Amino acid sequence: MHTIPVENQPSFRVGVLGASGYSGRELCALILGHPQLTLAFATAHSQKGSTLRVKAAGRVHEVPLIGPDEADLAGADLVFAALPHGASAEWVARVIAAGTRVVDLSSDLRPGHGGVVHELPAGVPQDAPYGLPELFRDALRGARVVANPGCYATSVLVALAPLARAGLIAPGATVSIAAASGVSGAGVTPKFEYLFAEVTENYRAYGVGNSHRHLFEMRDTMSRLGADCDLLFTPHLLPVDRGILSTITVPLSRPLTDALEPFRAAYANEPFVELTTGLPALADVQHRNVVRIGAVLPTGMRQPTLLVFSAIDNLVKGAAGQAVQNANLMLGLDEAAGLMR
Repeated sequence: MHTIPVENQPSFRVGVLGASGYSGRELCALILGHPQLTLAFATAHSQKGSTLRVKAAGRVHEVPLIGPDEADLAGADLVFAALPHGASAEWVARVIAAGTRVVDLSSDLRPGHGGVVHELPAGVPQDAPYGLPELFRDALRGARVVANPGCYATSVLVALAPLARAGLIAPGATVSIAAASGVSGAGVTPKFEYLFAEVTENYRAYGVGNSHRHLFEMRDTMSRLGADCDLLFTPHLLPVDRGILSTITVPLSRPLTDALEPFRAAYANEPFVELTTGLPALADVQHRNVVRIGAVLPTGMRQPTLLVFSAIDNLVKGAAGQAVQNANLMLGLDEAAGLMR
C-alpha cells in the first residue's frame, strides 16, 4: 500500500473550547500527538491566563489557556466544543457563524438534547449528525457540525446496535443496563460526593429511575435502529479514575447458538471495536479509543436471553477520542489518525 509522506499530508488547525475540563485536557493531548492536527488555541473561563500541562508524544507540553472571547474561531479549520451542557450551543453557533467546522461534546445537539427542551440558537442544526462512526459513518464524512455522543451512550449503543438491526431484541422487551463509570465522568466541578474520601472503597448507584441524561440519546437512537423496546438504565460510580463497564441484559426474539455472531457480522471491519470470547475489563481499554465487547448466553432462562458486556475509556472513546475520530472523518483524514487502538 502506498503511504503518503507525513510532510506531504494536509495539516489542519484546530481549537478546543473548554480545555480545562477532563475531556478538554484529553483533547489537547490527542491533538498534540496527532500527525495532521495543530492546536490553534485552548480556552478556559475561570482558568484563563494559566498554563495547562499536557503529556503527549512522549513529552510534557505547556498549553496557554486563553479566554473564549480571545479565540480566533475563523482562523481554525475545526473547533472542539468541550463546554458544559446548556452553555455549549451558543458557542457552537459562533463557530458555525465563523465558517468553521465544529464537534460538540455536550448534550445540547444530541438526539433528545439530554432531556432538556430548549430552543437552539439560530444557525445551529436541530438534527446534527450523531457522531457514532460505527453506526452512522456516512453522515459524518465532510460534515460541518457533529454531535459527539455521551460516554454511557457510546458503551451501550455500540453493544446493542447489531442486535437492534438484526431484529434480535424481543418486541416490547425491557433491556436492562447496569453501567459503572470512573469518577472522571463527573467532570472537574468540585462536589462533595466526588471527594476522595467519599468515593474510595465505595460503590454506589446514581441517576436511578431512568433519570440520567444519556438515556434520551439511547432511546432515540435505538428507535432509529428499528428496536421496539424499553431501556432500564442504572449508572454506578466506581472508585477509579477512568473507564466504563456496561452489563446489558437483552431478551431475544429468537434463540442464538453463538453469542458473538451478531457482533462479528456487524463489526468485522471496524477499527475501534474489539470482540472477546472472555469478559471485557477496564484495564483492557484505558487510554485506548476502543469499545471491547463480550457476550454470554445465560443458562436457566425461560426466554432466550443474551448478556452483553461493553467496556470503554470514558475520556477517550467516550469523549475526546471519539471526537477526534469524528474530526478525522469531517476533515477527510484517515479515521484512525492520532488514535490508539
